[in-house]
Amino acid sequence: MVPVPTKELVSGVLAASLTPMTAAGSPDHKMAVGHIRWLLRNGCDGVAPLGTTGEANSISLADRMALIEAIAAAGIPADRVIVGTGNCALGDTVALTRCALQAGYANALVLPPFYYKGVTDDGLYAYFSALIERVGDAKFRLYLYHFPQMSAVPVSAALIGRLRAAFGDVVAGLKDSSGDWANTQHLIDSFPDFRVYSGSEQYLADNVAAGGVGCISATVNVTAPLAAQVLRADPAKRAPLQAELTAIRLALQGFPTIPAQKRLLEWHTGNAAWRHVQPPLLPLTEAMAADMRRKVADFPLFREQIALAAAS
Repeated sequence: MVPVPTKELVSGVLAASLTPMTAAGSPDHKMAVGHIRWLLRNGCDGVAPLGTTGEANSISLADRMALIEAIAAAGIPADRVIVGTGNCALGDTVALTRCALQAGYANALVLPPFYYKGVTDDGLYAYFSALIERVGDAKFRLYLYHFPQMSAVPVSAALIGRLRAAFGDVVAGLKDSSGDWANTQHLIDSFPDFRVYSGSEQYLADNVAAGGVGCISATVNVTAPLAAQVLRADPAKRAPLQAELTAIRLALQGFPTIPAQKRLLEWHTGNAAWRHVQPPLLPLTEAMAADMRRKVADFPLFREQIALAAAS
């Protein structure tokens, strides 16, 4: 069943979904689809496959296309998926975005071209405008990906304004992974009808209260049940839940993000295949794993929720 394209991505709690790998180093389609379904059953409103957390830039273009097609063949709804399609090469970004659209996924999360540093807004405007024009599909919705710590190429408010002025609703939103709440709030305040997601569930309550649309977060792969509770709580009762969610997020940030979450999922599913990562990443060391077990033990509600979710 092919998803029906939609113009608007779901709001709420979205996981920047992990990519399960085979021992040979290619995406495991069956596990990936199963994990996405698990996330959608256990608190996530949507998923963002093939982003930073999905190890996308360590996966070949052909393997990424095949995974997109596998997710579509499984019938994962179009309004609940935003596919990471950013690459350094414009042609690769165009090809991957077209693949997503052909599979039924109109929403794409696109990193700026990140190899050359110190590029100007004019250069980035040329890149994103060429992407929109070459894709040439009215259904396409571009979500900019602001992650300066990783890409070293920021997406400025001025650039967003220029792109919105030129292309309107095609430039639909942004994931702000800067960790700078002031920047996120500035974008929410500056661009009405522009869909701003925080890159961490640490800011979920603040984002929603300010008029944003939620979060797209790496650690939601394991915090989804609690994040959903925060989102759906009465605003007057949200603070203690958000405090625990933030504490868990900060504790997990002390470990290599992708190997740590894969190890957590291995523990709670009993599937050792979760340990596989793409080089240059390495599995969590035993010492790190033991330390993470101790830290996770400080959050009994989190442990209980992920254990129940893993059984579902």
